[in-house]
Amino acid sequence: MSSVPQYKQLHQRLKQEILEGVHKEGDLIPSEHQLSRQFGINRMTVRKALDALVNEGLIAKKAGKGSVVLSNRLSLGLLSFKGFSELVEPTEHSAQTLFLKVPHYAKWSEPFFYQLTQAQLRNGCIQLKRLRLVDNEPVMLEQTWVENNGLKGLVESTLISDSLFKTLHLNYGIEVVNLEQDIRAVAAPEEAAKHLNMKTGNPLIHIYRKYITSKKSFFIYSSLYCNTEKYALGNKF
Repeated sequence: MSSVPQYKQLHQRLKQEILEGVHKEGDLIPSEHQLSRQFGINRMTVRKALDALVNEGLIAKKAGKGSVVLSNRLSLGLLSFKGFSELVEPTEHSAQTLFLKVPHYAKWSEPFFYQLTQAQLRNGCIQLKRLRLVDNEPVMLEQTWVENNGLKGLVESTLISDSLFKTLHLNYGIEVVNLEQDIRAVAAPEEAAKHLNMKTGNPLIHIYRKYITSKKSFFIYSSLYCNTEKYALGNKF
């Protein structure tokens, strides 16, 4: 007898069928009643499996219609202001972070992609660069800047669980509460292509972000190159 919960067995089966194209984008998958009868499980279990597919961005539940296939690509919810690990951890996928540059004192890049105040320019910044992976496959190249203001010890210590957001929250009482972002499709520059295991010039999503935090006038800035060949960005807020 399998130790895998019934809802997860059904979730994995339906997901595989979607990824293999058995159920294509726009198709209706079998109803809760049909799935319940087909697999001999109760509708609550079926509903839990379908909810997992909704959370991954593979289907949407439409009132009066049923469950419609949205995409055959998994969604990581990367358009959210939540941290990368926080988005991936609830799924069955594993998140890894490779530091290309650990947090270090630096000058702001010029020209910077958001307007900076004179105080920010005087204080300088703390910069870091990370490669984000899902199931050991690189999906995002992320460079981040934070104002060097009230962050004593950040450069000298290790980030908690490799997470800047978690470290700022637990060590400095600073939480990310919202963001502004600019999203565009670009041709992959050489460095991004190298790290994301793709050809230079292939299409990438480039995102500039300004994170709003609970600390007045304290912002976090990021430049992200996202490879969406396998995973959709999603918008889990």
